[in-house]
Formats: sequence, C-alpha cells, structure tokens
Amino acid sequence: MPATEDDLFARLHQLGVSTETHRHPPVFTVAEAQELRGALPGQHSKNLFLKDKKGGLWLVVADEDRIVDLKALRRLIGSATLSFASAQTLRAVLGVEPGSVTPFALINDAEGAVRVVLDAGMMVADILNFHPLANTATTAVSPDGLMAFIRSCGREPLIIAF
Repeated sequence: MPATEDDLFARLHQLGVSTETHRHPPVFTVAEAQELRGALPGQHSKNLFLKDKKGGLWLVVADEDRIVDLKALRRLIGSATLSFASAQTLRAVLGVEPGSVTPFALINDAEGAVRVVLDAGMMVADILNFHPLANTATTAVSPDGLMAFIRSCGREPLIIAF
C-alpha cells in the first residue's frame, strides 16, 4: 500500500525537515498550477517520470519553465533513449496518480528502482514546492530538506545544469 500524506509528513518531521503545506483544488498541469497558486512563494517545478529503452526509471525534477529536451537529457545523464513511463508504471513504482508526480513519491519506491535527476538551477532557490503525493496540495521545503528526504529514500540524486 502506498504511503499516505501523513506518512510523508512523519518522515519529513523525523528528518527534522520543516515544511509548509497549502491546500488547493486538484491541478494536473504546470499551467493550471500557475493559475491557481497566486503569489505562493518559492520555486515551482515540473516532475517527469521517465523510462529508458533499457527499462531504467528516472524522475526528473526541473524548474517549471525549463524546456526539457529528452534527447539532450539522455546524453547529460547517460541513459538509453527516454520516453514517458506509463500511468500503470507510475502507480506501481511511485504510488501516485498522473498529475501528482513529485520527488516525495520516492517514499513509495522501496526497491530503489528510480534514479533521480535534479535541475541545478532550481536547487539554488530558498523554497521548493512539490505535491505531497497528491495534486490537491503544495508543500514547501528547502533544497537541503529535499536532499535529506531523497537521501533517506536511499538515493543520491544527479544534479545537472540543463
């Protein structure tokens, strides 16, 4: 059974990571989130769940305005040809629905199947915003807090300049 929002917040609390969560109607795209959030401070992201031709899984977390060229990304991260993973794979591995992809979903990847790629430009912000496992809220966290969480999931993210 996938982790709940309460499980996520308990993990973050246990790690000493401060968060602030804002509730809102569901959003499915960056454009919808931009319209809805108003003046919510911090860096907002796009989160891409990708599969490479050899079956490797990748979670790419980038500035919401970043253009992500999958061919160029493939060369940067040293993967096989990349495409979007299916909704079925997303649910099975990260335990979230389409529109709710978030680095916080790594809490559900007990097998350690997903490799994480972070946008270096995004990681210099004071506040980063992500869905807390569902697209009905946005949780603010520091870059250090995000890194502590990702490492608690057994990952060392690849931080790249796109």
